[in-house]
Amino acid sequence: MASAVSQDERGPLLGGALADAAELAALEEAAARLRRHPGFRAALAEYCRGMSSPARIDWPVYKLFDQIGRYVVCYMLIHNYYAWIAGAGTAPTLTALQKVCGVSARQAAGFVAALKSGRLIITEPSPDDRRVKHLRPAPPMIAEIGRSARLFIAASDGLGGKGGGRATLLADNHDLLGDVIRRSAAYVLAHGTIIHPFPRVLHFAQRDSGYLLLTAVFAAHFGRLAPSAVEDSLSYRQLARRFQVSAAHIGSLMNEAQREGWFHTDGRGRLAGVAPDFVDEFEQWASWQMVHCTSLIEAALAAFDTAPLVEVRVPDVPAAG
Repeated sequence: MASAVSQDERGPLLGGALADAAELAALEEAAARLRRHPGFRAALAEYCRGMSSPARIDWPVYKLFDQIGRYVVCYMLIHNYYAWIAGAGTAPTLTALQKVCGVSARQAAGFVAALKSGRLIITEPSPDDRRVKHLRPAPPMIAEIGRSARLFIAASDGLGGKGGGRATLLADNHDLLGDVIRRSAAYVLAHGTIIHPFPRVLHFAQRDSGYLLLTAVFAAHFGRLAPSAVEDSLSYRQLARRFQVSAAHIGSLMNEAQREGWFHTDGRGRLAGVAPDFVDEFEQWASWQMVHCTSLIEAALAAFDTAPLVEVRVPDVPAAG
């Protein structure tokens, strides 16, 4: 296991990938079982459609959450608040956030100001010193930052035959989702990230709307493989409207992917092909996330009063398929 360091010494993206061989082997073993499930690609298609669908918030959240640096500021803000609530962290102040968010103090302060203006953060006086302001994430922010985790849990639970109970619970209980995010961030701070072993996924996550575009591409890819094939449009204009960026930016991302041989369209808004090794990378990334997020919800439910309402068990995944 990579040695844990204090949060003051690194941001979550600077810790690098998971380093412990046994931990990686256990993660991949569980993830490989999911990938062998005959319904895996259909479940992944639903995840991708959920991620690439329009946000439910009218304020331009894609300008805030669609790039990994800004996403991590929100992710760590949620972590800090719920760690403090759980008695496992310091007060959730701007200073505390600046130490762990992986961007400069000035960038973090400016971004927090934008989140406040959009009413995605609520400032509250410290009970110990009213001059000190705590940063509390508003439920819509928790819902958007936790969307990927919730959808991965829904996919994993569907494969395990558990239905959508836990994902529905996360959609209805922002404190439970916040605790899942806290546990995920704590894991990253202690052990390293899960995204770094997947360089092309990371590459898109570092671009404005890049990961959202990637999920739209894979929604189209997996949709074509379904028994009743679905043709998802990848029109630059439609994607630009959906992700609140310019069509030129979408075109730049698409053209880069075509130059690199990752994927390409037919010029009429339809997917023409994805490199097989990129499909493998995305499927492995997604299966790792399903395993990771499932472990988080199980731990969170065990600590919440709502735990008896939801059955928690390891997915029964076929050994081959």
